[in-house]
Amino acid sequence: MTYLWLVRHGQTDWNVQGRWQGQTPDAPPLNAAGLAQAEAAAEQLAAQASQDGLAFAAIYSSDLLRARQTAEIIARRLGLPVQLDARLREVHLGVWEGMLGDEVALRYVAELEARWRDPVHSRPPQGESIYEVAARVGQAFDAIARAHPDQHVVVVSHGLALAAGLCLAEGRPLAEVFTRIPDHAVAQMIQWWG
Repeated sequence: MTYLWLVRHGQTDWNVQGRWQGQTPDAPPLNAAGLAQAEAAAEQLAAQASQDGLAFAAIYSSDLLRARQTAEIIARRLGLPVQLDARLREVHLGVWEGMLGDEVALRYVAELEARWRDPVHSRPPQGESIYEVAARVGQAFDAIARAHPDQHVVVVSHGLALAAGLCLAEGRPLAEVFTRIPDHAVAQMIQWWG
């Protein structure tokens, strides 16, 4: 078993605007609020380590900019390098990436309805399903657990990717994924058996 401290990246301007980021390289970096959130997460984790007498063994992060920035801020505070893993990326939203949620709702009515009817297996045009996200996130968590048995590890990722991981860890149906999206840059610990 490994203790995974899951952290969603800090806020970006696209989060504020309601623009869907997914995996697009055009997504902006953390904004001022996001940078402050990342600093607060770093302090939260450092305080937790001090309070509980634990040591973090590693920090893993999605390779997307907003997660990488968050992880680097945490890494500076904890004195650890960041290890990038593309399996921790956000869901690939295909043609929806970069669009406002309202635009998606107007232009892709049938596809969005399919997503709400079957949130696990439906996918945006040219994107991936939650099932596929859960599979790769689970593989990443398994690899981390094998590399760090009985240790505490920080994992920085994205809303739906972490929600899928939480569902897997808690034995919840993946259909609940949209209700499990964590807040920005608030660490929560799960036990992962790998």
